[in-house]
Amino acid sequence: MKAFFDDRQWNHDPKHFMANGVVLPNPEQPERIKMLHSGATAAGCSFDAPDDAGLGPIAAIHSPEYLTFLQTIHKRWQYIDGAGEEVIPNIHPANRTDSYPRSAVGQAGYHQADSACPIASGTWEAAYWSAQAAITGADSLIGGGQSAYVLSRPPGHHAFGDLAGGFCFLNNSAIAAERLRAKGLRPAILDVDVHHGNGTQGIFYNRDDVLTVSLHADPERFYPFFWGHAHERGAGAGLGYNLNLPLQRGTKDADFLKTLETALVRVQAYGADVVVIALGLDAFIDDPFKGLAVTTEGFGRIGAAIAGLNLPTLLVQEGGYLCDELGENLTSVLNGFQGA
Repeated sequence: MKAFFDDRQWNHDPKHFMANGVVLPNPEQPERIKMLHSGATAAGCSFDAPDDAGLGPIAAIHSPEYLTFLQTIHKRWQYIDGAGEEVIPNIHPANRTDSYPRSAVGQAGYHQADSACPIASGTWEAAYWSAQAAITGADSLIGGGQSAYVLSRPPGHHAFGDLAGGFCFLNNSAIAAERLRAKGLRPAILDVDVHHGNGTQGIFYNRDDVLTVSLHADPERFYPFFWGHAHERGAGAGLGYNLNLPLQRGTKDADFLKTLETALVRVQAYGADVVVIALGLDAFIDDPFKGLAVTTEGFGRIGAAIAGLNLPTLLVQEGGYLCDELGENLTSVLNGFQGA
């Protein structure tokens, strides 16, 4: 299987993360790259560097106002007397329609949903090349490929069109799907991360030209809390084009796979001719976030079930955090997919 990654994705090295009022080391560490790269290589992936398709495919998803913010905010932050090393918001608007301030602090609050997406000197470059890897992966399918894996890090599925959050800055899966759609294909995005892909849902919520489906831990008591509930089905032209399948905390392989069958039926009902998998590995039983209880063997069965769609498939890395089995879980998914 072809795979894509750029070394500049190492440059995002976040230090801070706040949970339950406690400042902790950020879980989205560069070390994830080493483990995921090893896991993909063990499954027979051959990595290439992505091409540079420029800002166009990214700007097809993200607003120019937001992209300007991402490119400039860290430099502007340094002009604040006593500012920290990383851009972290401390105030947020009540609504997206509230006024847009000139202040760097105010804009950080507008464009960063939470404290899990600190912006440092290398963040924009890493996020840009993470997105370019996803774009090149999409282009490989457009060129006739049947499958590809993208080591997108930082991840993307919590990023809205103008809002970072949950370790995510640019929505790599959405960017890839839009790239495929623009070339005349009919993409579906299937998200199997333990956390709901709220940014992806938000981007396509009013559209009927990209199907979005997500399996995830029930957000009633789990991040991202405000999105991912079963009643969220899309709006306007997009009504019926968004499917959320929340799972009870601690859900194991059998029930995850049974619910995955429902997701795959919806992808088939949409008539998709290509599928983007937002591939989170944090549904693992020993992942630090402890949301679900999928095993390494279960990931292989997930990969095999996805392959049963018999569609060109782009697997875009989302979550999956530092634990001994992280690379093995990726190997299992990819081997399961290829073996089927």
